[in-house]
Amino acid sequence: MGTKGEFTQDQAVAGAMQDEGRPASGSRRRFLGGLTALPIALGAGAMATSESVLADDDGRGGGGGGGGGDVSGGLTASERRKKAYELRVDAAQANRDAELRNGTPNSDELRWPNGIASFSKSLPHNSLGEPDVNAFTQLVAAIRSGRQADFDALPVGVHNPLGNGRRLVNPQAGMAFDLEGADAGRLGLPPAPSFDSKEEAAEMAELYWMALTRDIPFNQWSTDPTIAAAAADLTNFGSAFKGPKEGGIVTPQTLFRDPFPGVTVGPWLSQFFLKPIPFGAQFIDQRVKAGLPGVDYMTTFPAWLAVQNGVNTPGITVESQARWISGSRTMCQFAHIDQLYQAYFNAMNILLGLGVPWDAGNPYGRQPEGGAGRPYDAALNGPTPNILNGTQVAFGTLGGPFILALMAEVSTRALKHVWNEKWCVHRRLRPEEFGGRLEVMRQGARNYPVHGSMFSSTVLPKVLARNAALNGGSGTWLLSQGFPEGSPNHCSYGSGHATVAGACVTVLKAFFDENTILPRPYYRTSDDGLSLIVDDSIPDLTVGGELNKIGSNVAQARNMCGVHWRTDATEAQRLGEAVSISILKDNQKLFKEPGAGSRFTITKYDGSTISVG
Repeated sequence: MGTKGEFTQDQAVAGAMQDEGRPASGSRRRFLGGLTALPIALGAGAMATSESVLADDDGRGGGGGGGGGDVSGGLTASERRKKAYELRVDAAQANRDAELRNGTPNSDELRWPNGIASFSKSLPHNSLGEPDVNAFTQLVAAIRSGRQADFDALPVGVHNPLGNGRRLVNPQAGMAFDLEGADAGRLGLPPAPSFDSKEEAAEMAELYWMALTRDIPFNQWSTDPTIAAAAADLTNFGSAFKGPKEGGIVTPQTLFRDPFPGVTVGPWLSQFFLKPIPFGAQFIDQRVKAGLPGVDYMTTFPAWLAVQNGVNTPGITVESQARWISGSRTMCQFAHIDQLYQAYFNAMNILLGLGVPWDAGNPYGRQPEGGAGRPYDAALNGPTPNILNGTQVAFGTLGGPFILALMAEVSTRALKHVWNEKWCVHRRLRPEEFGGRLEVMRQGARNYPVHGSMFSSTVLPKVLARNAALNGGSGTWLLSQGFPEGSPNHCSYGSGHATVAGACVTVLKAFFDENTILPRPYYRTSDDGLSLIVDDSIPDLTVGGELNKIGSNVAQARNMCGVHWRTDATEAQRLGEAVSISILKDNQKLFKEPGAGSRFTITKYDGSTISVG
């Protein structure tokens, strides 16, 4: 359609999953196969040790005497083993010497050591939902010691006569080490908003509005009065509310979105949730069986307190009818039971099927051979550099299988990072716990240090009325939950879903041309989610913007469910981005292709463009 990088609809016909790849950008050191071993600064004793470790002590090299072996890529088997060792040492030294940007906690735990401002779900609580001080102290001590015996001694679930109460989720995961990319603990999160801050109050107000709007279809957001009231109320928090705005005002177009490039353009929902997903010879149906409309959970104090104490709850009841994601409730259910990198795995298969170009730095060219069922169109997509003499296509490196596997790799490493932040650094309370503190204040039983702007918000009367309608006239200030169990049993800051989103989206932005216009048609759903509607009025959407949007959709959906805060989502996506960049740096030294990995070009969440090097 005339815009550089744009595809016609005919060219966007979905094809089979491609098995070629596209490379990277970012200038660190290039790995040039055939060079002699990299110099490593080791002491004489250490060098002697490494020589003995690398020596062919049994003479079995395969082909040549003395362990020389067959020549592959300009290296004998013995030389390759030395090179592999040196690359691993080089990566370890780079990680050791890199800037330490570990997370910094706020002062909540020091100011309120009784745990009222910290995560305590599944520990024993008193009748007001305040954690048992000794149990909370034991939890912190176990995290600091890391000893299994200290975790085994925690009073978790013992209040349940059957002994099957909910358990804490994997606090030791953040203590695990890793051998690729930055180790968990080197990259961290800034301090979370404090319990008594205006920013915390603004985030809680947003969560209340998200709960009140779960059943309003996305199509109606531009005209719905409750959506308009939410935007006006959040605007009143001023600079304390960190969501995106237009001229300093929260609007229905910016509501419940992240301030990342492309996220506020077009519909709230990314096209990657609506386009067909080619998965080899199969196609994946993107419809969801969501929770029942109008059904929310933990809106009475006894139900809330039981969940805080770790009592198991019945599973969510879902509709028999599958629907396209058409509103918050269907989006919540996707984010409830998804495999954490599922949305981005699907997005990559869509990109491969559409034949969207690789990043310009790919030594195999701008597009896999036969992309979208036809040869690469140089006239449409620009010159195709570095085709490696036209004799090779990407696969195990810089191709589809490589990138698909890399998304799983960055996901597990991102989780280690954020679990370290959750348990070992911040221990931020969940929004449902904050809601319990507010309800106790409403009852007049305690006066917690909540910022006064919380009580001038227009949302609390609406929450009281909504919960009263759900419970026969008995209203509360509890934050209704999209799931019976509320949040998972691990600390709030940051969001695991959001960290994985940031990690996977960064990988896809590194390997695909972010500036390409995502091929049409673009879709909306019907209000009931039973059908897709082609919408030609949607403006052009870029691949990079829609990738940012799908990550934001999943991260914000966890907030819509009531289980995370805004900063849990936005800061964790940035953490995932940093984790992936560190892994891309390690990977780019390993390729044999000339120039491969020298230009992983990424537009970061802050809008800056970097070449990872």
